[in-house]
Amino acid sequence: MLNRNVSSNNKFHFTSLGCARNLVDSEVMIGILLKAGYEITPEPKEADFLVVNTCGFLESSRQEGVDTIRDLFSMKKKDAKVIVAGCMVQKHSGELKEKFPNIHYMLGSGDVEKILDAVKAGEAGEEVTSARSYLEWGEIPRMLSTPKHYAYLKIAEGCKKRCAFCIIPTIKGPLKSKTKEQVLKEFNALLSQGVHEIILIAQDLGDFGKDRKEKGALAALLREMLQVKKDFWVRLLYLYPDEIDDELIAVMKSDPRLCPYLDMPIQHINNEMLKAMHRTTSKEEIIDIITKLRKEIPNVAIRTSLMVGFPGETEEQFEEMVDFAKKFSLDNVGIFKFSLEKEAYAAKLPNQISEEVKQKRFEKLAAIQLKVVRKKLKEMIGRKVVAIVEGFHPESQMLLRARSQAQCPDIDGQIIINDGRKVTGFGKQYEIEITDATDYDLIGRVLGPVGAKKEARKLALV
Repeated sequence: MLNRNVSSNNKFHFTSLGCARNLVDSEVMIGILLKAGYEITPEPKEADFLVVNTCGFLESSRQEGVDTIRDLFSMKKKDAKVIVAGCMVQKHSGELKEKFPNIHYMLGSGDVEKILDAVKAGEAGEEVTSARSYLEWGEIPRMLSTPKHYAYLKIAEGCKKRCAFCIIPTIKGPLKSKTKEQVLKEFNALLSQGVHEIILIAQDLGDFGKDRKEKGALAALLREMLQVKKDFWVRLLYLYPDEIDDELIAVMKSDPRLCPYLDMPIQHINNEMLKAMHRTTSKEEIIDIITKLRKEIPNVAIRTSLMVGFPGETEEQFEEMVDFAKKFSLDNVGIFKFSLEKEAYAAKLPNQISEEVKQKRFEKLAAIQLKVVRKKLKEMIGRKVVAIVEGFHPESQMLLRARSQAQCPDIDGQIIINDGRKVTGFGKQYEIEITDATDYDLIGRVLGPVGAKKEARKLALV
């Protein structure tokens, strides 16, 4: 039962920036406030408290945080209080205080469960402890902010790797995994709420349990999840290539409820660049794992991230990555320009690349990948897939939108439905015939709902 014993000034507005891991922390803060009797509002001008959960990973994300806070100050009502939490607070609280001296309260990235204290505080303050990341435990409330049919489940925080370009370990601290029992408890709780697709997230899922010296912990966790006799999808986000072994592939093959989808960051393909980035895989190993995945799981969708303009990257090394993109035709590629972060090892490297060259390389690689995606999507025309119809298309209520197992929410393309007469409800699975394709999206018509699970499993997936 909600505690209604709070003041009448109890409306809060919430903004969550950054990655899905941050979103989970935001959902915990929202859940804590709702349980205490506070009321959420989508309108900043109505709120008594405006909360921002920031990202501090890149300069661009920190600028987004600054811009968001400035906007909230400009539109808030006179007595409303602004509360800032998250990664940017953890590393740049001094800068935030200087820019925004009227921030009411600040919470570090490991202190988000103190949100109620921040809201109740009569005077300005902060709670920024040495805890650099937060994992909810036990009965901490969480209010899902995603559509009701999918949710993120964070199984670990922090990172044990030391990539030369990355400051995540300095922001989030060392690897810290939940126990298998805690993850399974949350997994079953989400299923009981009617969530169909559960997306496992961590900085690297493959490191799950390694802080406790557990071997094969991710595969063991997945096997236990798959013992649950319910209809669901499990999706894996952020799994480095060196963590994808035969045991994990065998688990992925064993059950169609485990999406044949991997977000596998590789960053580069040239061996000298990979070594300079402090990556633990080689070009040959990356190609081997892609080849093996496609052989063992023929319908697997592989997403990756590639970086251009790392210090010392030559034109020849960049072209090697272009050739790789052409030859191996990955389903989705996030392309990033190297961002110089002062605390990262790579900031001290010689031969920094100019922004002009970075942009040129970015545009060339993006154009190549667009051609790859167009070709792959055109090959889908005429096929039938199982997908979840999620709702109306944002551009027109004459169109619907859906996602298959090969499409992750927010980051991948979708299926645009121009004939949805047989759709009876959102968040449900339907059989869809693909009739056309755009640059990154498929177009299709709904044939009908998917009833028996055995029928769904017979259909080819995107």
